[in-house]
This record gives sequence, structure tokens and C-alpha cells, in this order.
Amino acid sequence: MSVLALRLAGPLQSWGSSARFARRTTETAPTKSGVLGMLAAALGRDRSADLSDLAALAFAVRIDQAGTRLRDFQTAHHADTDKAMPVSERFYLADAVFVAAVAGDDDLISALHAALRAPVYLPYLGRRSCPPQGPVELGIRDGDDPTTALRDEPWHAAEWHQKKHGKKASVLLPAFAEAVAGGQRGGTVRDQPLSFAPSHRRYALRNVVSISIDVPNLHYRPDKHGKPTSRRPPVPVPRHSPEALLAPLPPQFPLDGH
Repeated sequence: MSVLALRLAGPLQSWGSSARFARRTTETAPTKSGVLGMLAAALGRDRSADLSDLAALAFAVRIDQAGTRLRDFQTAHHADTDKAMPVSERFYLADAVFVAAVAGDDDLISALHAALRAPVYLPYLGRRSCPPQGPVELGIRDGDDPTTALRDEPWHAAEWHQKKHGKKASVLLPAFAEAVAGGQRGGTVRDQPLSFAPSHRRYALRNVVSISIDVPNLHYRPDKHGKPTSRRPPVPVPRHSPEALLAPLPPQFPLDGH
């Protein structure tokens, strides 16, 4: 057993677990079905191919940078009739960064790792309009628990985001993992893919627990007293003196005209 770690970052992401007519929402973190769909595409599998081996992978995801929620309105026309379709409302996550991990058989994990390095179909973050920023794969880790891999993974948020938290030696990052037998019972989400066939997509329920993962902040900057400080000292702001404009005129400019 081994674990494949993934960095999911890009200008826009959208991970919907449900869609209602013209309203397409996004979850706050990547879904298992969305990540497995990306992996299946990298392998070059057809949408109607068997997913049982991928669906059996253990899955966990960590929110390294939550990003900002955006709403967009889109119009479209039918390809055959050119009839205008209803305006759709779609939601995205902007400037978000996630670290996901899947665990399973060594051969399958190795095949997924190789596929992400040379994908048959280019990966995207939930929707085709959301390409990733940089490589997706972070490498293969030893073990059989994706949650443990996330605990050992450094903070992958953008540098500017980490510097915003420079007063903290470590940060608590929210994460979501699959519930294990005999462990904490979480909530249920319809996010276990059974088929990606366009004519009949099917998803089963799975149990998900919320956890927090403490990771060190490499941009933590304590001062000599042990108190956090910024890397650069603040720039002094000169005092504004509007009364300087009311200074008396020099003697060579008399006011009486003589």
C-alpha cells in the first residue's frame, strides 16, 4: 500500500457534489468523485469504463488556502437547434489551494503517478474551464492512510498567504477524511462514484469526518523577545503639516504693491 499526494491549485476551481437545473454550486473542498474523475482522465479511461479500482481508493483532502467564492452567469445555445438555453448560475473558488491524498495498491498508485506526469487527457480542477497551476502530483508516500500523509505534508499555500500568518508558528488547517469502521462517525455525502457514463452517472453515499491538521509555518518570524514580528520593519510615515502652506511670504514679495 502507498499514498499519492496531490496539490490542487489554480486561478479557479469548482467541485460540485450536486447540481440543480441551472444552478451549479461548488463545495468548499475537492470531492472524491471529482478527484477520481481527474485521475481516470489522466489514465485515458473512457467515461463508461469500470471504476471499481479507483472507487476503492481511500481519500482525504486538506484546505491549505480556502480562496474566495465567486458567482458567474453563463449563457449557451443548443448545438443542433441554436436555441438559447436558460442562463445558468455557476460558482467557483478563486485562488484556493488544496492537498489531497489517495491510498491504495502500490501498482495502481504508481500507475496514477505516472499518468499525472504524462496524462492522456489534461487534468482540470472540477470543470474544463479550471486548469491547474503547476504540476498536480506531489509524489508517492509510504503508508496506507491518506490522513497520515496529509499530517506529514508541509503547508502548500501561496507564499503571500503564509506570510499573512507570520505571527503564528503553526496553523490549524481543516481537512476531510473518510470515516473508518469503529471510528468517529461523520456526515454522509453522495460522493462515491459508481459510473461516469454521461447517460447515467451514479454516485453512492460515503461517510466523511472533519478534522484539523496542525502544520508548521515556515514564514513565522519571532523577534528577540519571542514575540512575532514581520520580516521588514514598518516604513515611517512623515507627519502631514498643512500649516506649512500658510507660511508668511518672503520680504521680496511685498503685499502693498510697492
